[in-house]
Amino acid sequence: MYKQPRQEIEAYSFEPNPSGKLRYLPVNNSRKRFCTLEPSPDSPAYNALSSTATYEDTCGSCVTDDLNDFKHKIKEIETVMMGPDSLDLVVDGTDSFDSTACQEINSWRSTLEAISRRDLRADLVSCAKAMSENDLMMANSMMEKLRQMVSVSGEPIQRLGAYLLEGLVALLASSGSSIYKSLNRCPEPASTELLSYMHILYEVCPYFKFGYMSANGAIAEAMKEENRVHIIDFQIGQGSQWVTLIQAFAARPGGPPRIRITGIDDTTSAYARGGGLSIVGNRLAKLAKQFNVPFEFNPVSVSASEVKPKNLGVRPGEALAVNFAFVLHHMPDESVSTENHRDRLLRMVKSLSPKVVTLVEQESNTNTAAFFPRFMETMNYYAAMFESIDVTLPRDHKQRINVEQHCLARDVVNIIACEGADRVERHELLGKWKSRFEMAGFTSYPLSPLVNSTIKSLLRTYSNKYRLEERDGALYLGWMHRDLVASCAWK
Repeated sequence: MYKQPRQEIEAYSFEPNPSGKLRYLPVNNSRKRFCTLEPSPDSPAYNALSSTATYEDTCGSCVTDDLNDFKHKIKEIETVMMGPDSLDLVVDGTDSFDSTACQEINSWRSTLEAISRRDLRADLVSCAKAMSENDLMMANSMMEKLRQMVSVSGEPIQRLGAYLLEGLVALLASSGSSIYKSLNRCPEPASTELLSYMHILYEVCPYFKFGYMSANGAIAEAMKEENRVHIIDFQIGQGSQWVTLIQAFAARPGGPPRIRITGIDDTTSAYARGGGLSIVGNRLAKLAKQFNVPFEFNPVSVSASEVKPKNLGVRPGEALAVNFAFVLHHMPDESVSTENHRDRLLRMVKSLSPKVVTLVEQESNTNTAAFFPRFMETMNYYAAMFESIDVTLPRDHKQRINVEQHCLARDVVNIIACEGADRVERHELLGKWKSRFEMAGFTSYPLSPLVNSTIKSLLRTYSNKYRLEERDGALYLGWMHRDLVASCAWK
């Protein structure tokens, strides 16, 4: 979700000003050259970005065409409601203000703000549509308008809008790949800070816990009679997924099995933990010892797309489980490379004869979609996610902007602004994943009913707007009417 390869590139910086609006800042550094999101004079998009459109904006807001008009409309409505003198009221120690009138004004303001939020969504769509039709003049005009509407400290659609706008600006400047790569480098939080942002996101959203719990339930069910268990995790991260499974194996009637975990690293997790996989191995080994579980850790410091059978150290007599949690969508498929690592990995894993393979992925369709439907899918998907964050992470939380910027914004910009091999966030719907697994020779493995009830208990601690649904042998976690994460198992 937020884990992607880091790449070296020139960098830029953007940050919110005190009002929450985006500011694009040039930053001087002796080792790195920073640039703003505006194109250079040599850029093919420079003329379009610097031009002043004089035509009428036919895709503007249904209430107002710019921020000044919007404020003027509020004033007009208040004048009609309260009379012209009411707008100039001065409230001091002796004056009184009619509370009913105050409530009516606030009600109208709330209504207009709600309309404005709908306008923001519509204007984002209009801008993306102009981009898809190569109407650079219209796109530039819409971007100028959107800059006054988005805010990284505002409501969910305003915050998401800031990052969608960032992606659109990058795309217009024909520098999407450069800006995405620069997001991976600058401004770079300290590793301990990045780890804390990941942990906050892990705690405030149930998506990762849902994925880990459903996968662990399938593995525990498949291995309940086994004495030697080998788990291959294609993106082990900080190893958090395996803490509860080790504890569950420790409590197994008849004693725990001997567990060996092969962990495959990724650069984002390595940076966040401040070191190599030995940190994960030592942490899990210490936990296993505490619970008297025989344990061995096999680190694999190779990119998941480059893993070969020799890296995995599969041994005869071990029951094998393979875990793909939020990782396969990073693998390039046939639309990117003739090597098609996505399907190659599945065929390779099938050749190892695993007892169970778990898949957890975002339920989104951004892999091969054209730009405009990809933009719409991204906006709708992340709008639900940003709304869900508001439930458990207060808007004034001092770390919320950092969590969204460093854990989610990169994904949004990458999906919107990058193409080819540079676009590493390539999600597919579960139906497509099922086709890939079946073509590789897998058959569906039923999930345990116990997992379903356990996850429902987890969701009750978050919000009643989360929903859990089982369909066709898979579990779907959604926010209101939108599926966000899907989990299933194969053999």
